[in-house]
Amino acid sequence: MGGFISVNRRNRLLNLKFLLEQTVVASNNILVIDDTTVVRVKVREMLPPGNFQVLDAKDGLEGLNLIRKEKLSLIMLDFLLPKMSGWEVFQHIQSQPELKKIPLVIMSGRKEEVTEKIPEPFEHFEFLGKPFDQKQLISAIKLAMTKAKNPRKETLQTATVSSHNGSATLSAKDTSSVEISSLNEKIVKMQGEIDGLKKQLAQVVTFIKQKIK
Repeated sequence: MGGFISVNRRNRLLNLKFLLEQTVVASNNILVIDDTTVVRVKVREMLPPGNFQVLDAKDGLEGLNLIRKEKLSLIMLDFLLPKMSGWEVFQHIQSQPELKKIPLVIMSGRKEEVTEKIPEPFEHFEFLGKPFDQKQLISAIKLAMTKAKNPRKETLQTATVSSHNGSATLSAKDTSSVEISSLNEKIVKMQGEIDGLKKQLAQVVTFIKQKIK
């Protein structure tokens, strides 16, 4: 029985190694962002050896700098971080078309901290609760890689208009209202044009009837 479990474990590691190496195209870097040294070391030790390098950052700001600087094949992001929170890092990732394609695992000891900001289901990243074991880590990475390939719905993003006195934020709801108002104006204009055409058509019909008589 022990030998069977060992074989299964080895197969899982080999499978993960294959997936990681296949995911790496122009990159062979995996980034772990966590303020706890134990977690960063634990992830590094649990990952199977392969043709990739594990980078780490101890706070959100350092992590974001590495995200901007390095070509990454996987990001593991703790949600509660010093200097810049995981939520802020996540928002930056999602605002950049190229960055949000990178497989992402969000880690936290309290899932509700994540769901307060990002409602389930998590369609484009995987959540990994702390503490975790190697099996859970491997499963989360596999799911993150799969979810990163899911098609994304085009949604209205929050637009921020900066001014000298601060910034005014236009929400998606406000944007929708503006678009609806614009559509209504176009409909009214089109209705006026249609009424005009009807009037012209009636005049033509009257003219033709008079000629026929």
